[in-house]
Amino acid sequence: MEYVSTRGGTRAVDFEGALFSGYAPDGGLFMPQHIPSLDRDTLQRWSSLSYPELVKELCSLFVPATLVPRNMLNELVDRAFSRFRHKNVVHLSRLKDGLNVLELWHGVTYAFKDLSLSCTGQFLQYFLEKKQKHVNILVGTSGDTGSSAIESVRGQKNMDIFVLLPKGLCTQTQELQMTTVIEDNVHVFAAHGNSDEIDEPIKELFADVDFAGKYNLMSLNSVNWSRIMVQIAHYFYAYFQCAPSLNTSLLPMVEIVVPTGGGGNITAGCIAQKMGLPIRLVTVVNSNDIIHRTVQNGDFSLAESVKATLASAMDIQEPYNVERILWLLSGSDSHLIKTLMEQFNISKRLKLPEDLHRKLSGTLGSCSASDQDIVGAMRRCWEENQYLLCPHSAVAAHYHYSQPHSIPRCCLAPASAAKFQDALLRAGLVPQIPPEITALTAMETRSTSLERGQDWAQVLRGQIEAVTQHWEEQAGQSAPQGRGGSLGR
Repeated sequence: MEYVSTRGGTRAVDFEGALFSGYAPDGGLFMPQHIPSLDRDTLQRWSSLSYPELVKELCSLFVPATLVPRNMLNELVDRAFSRFRHKNVVHLSRLKDGLNVLELWHGVTYAFKDLSLSCTGQFLQYFLEKKQKHVNILVGTSGDTGSSAIESVRGQKNMDIFVLLPKGLCTQTQELQMTTVIEDNVHVFAAHGNSDEIDEPIKELFADVDFAGKYNLMSLNSVNWSRIMVQIAHYFYAYFQCAPSLNTSLLPMVEIVVPTGGGGNITAGCIAQKMGLPIRLVTVVNSNDIIHRTVQNGDFSLAESVKATLASAMDIQEPYNVERILWLLSGSDSHLIKTLMEQFNISKRLKLPEDLHRKLSGTLGSCSASDQDIVGAMRRCWEENQYLLCPHSAVAAHYHYSQPHSIPRCCLAPASAAKFQDALLRAGLVPQIPPEITALTAMETRSTSLERGQDWAQVLRGQIEAVTQHWEEQAGQSAPQGRGGSLGR
């Protein structure tokens, strides 16, 4: 299994190479050269597996045993999920009116990103320990990615993580989950800008190929293929939980509704569909509706500004994983994708070719929800079920309540309501706060402020250079840093 750039300008790499990369050197995103196709017998066999077992089976298709032996892969996944609070790791709540909510938030930070990032952290540690190397991880976060990424690598000697958060645009809980982690390898930056603006210095550093290679930069945003790969399991588990029976002549369809920000999770759904899973996908967004406009009208164009919404982790204008979806639907046409994305990068406006738009709208349904819609879905779910939804999950529930369905439907729930107290209060609901979250407000915090007018990329460069020099001094002559090359082969 090799991985290629969506833009076709980079040599193929193996899983290790994709794992330790951010954007591909040509600006594209890594994708498997071939998507495995699963037959009915495999689906039947997998239908009784637990969520962790599904993750192991799926990862083994994309990570050759020559790189990570299967018994070690199994051990890494088990380690990754050892801190999850629910015995099944994820849980399906079956509520009134056919509302099935797949709770993906039982990890340390109460967010779905714990699932993929805990596994990715284990994969990284496996390769780093083997090679005695050091990496610098760059993460831009609109809410949950930062804290999940921090938890996946905190305290590790051969990984330093640099997290940029948009000051005042995350919830207090989300911000505290990042700034209260006082570890030598954790560096949090509170930037006075929005989610898209904090991505710019990160892109700039990755685009400096010499710097990125010299300091072994990598990303844990959903730019990273490993996160997409693990998230494919959500769809198989949701399908097997919600499908009435697999003993029919035609396998039953299940509709899966996916709250969408950067588009990593819905990309995983498109790959699951491509692998042969009989699912209908619906991407649901808040008022930042570029994906909805792209699906409905082929209009992949920025709005004038990012709108602050109750579903703050989805307040994203440039959902970079759309590039992966378009590559998949174009039949891996990297020349077309390169042309389209270069056009978008220049003008921030793109009208999809008619054929590609037809394939996209045939693959995905879409819906956008206002803050009023979100509040309405949160209230209705509580009134009917005494069940609290986070505002992101409520975007999916709004679709469910407003669209009749004839087949089983599953709504993915990316975060616990406990992380969004202000949204609950606005809906007239009483937050139920776990003690781990309550304790955050009394803890010491640490972060570096990035002001408007500062050269954020230059600030990051200086910190990365200093941290790497310190690691080299600590490592000593017995394990010198391999400079000038990537960790992947």
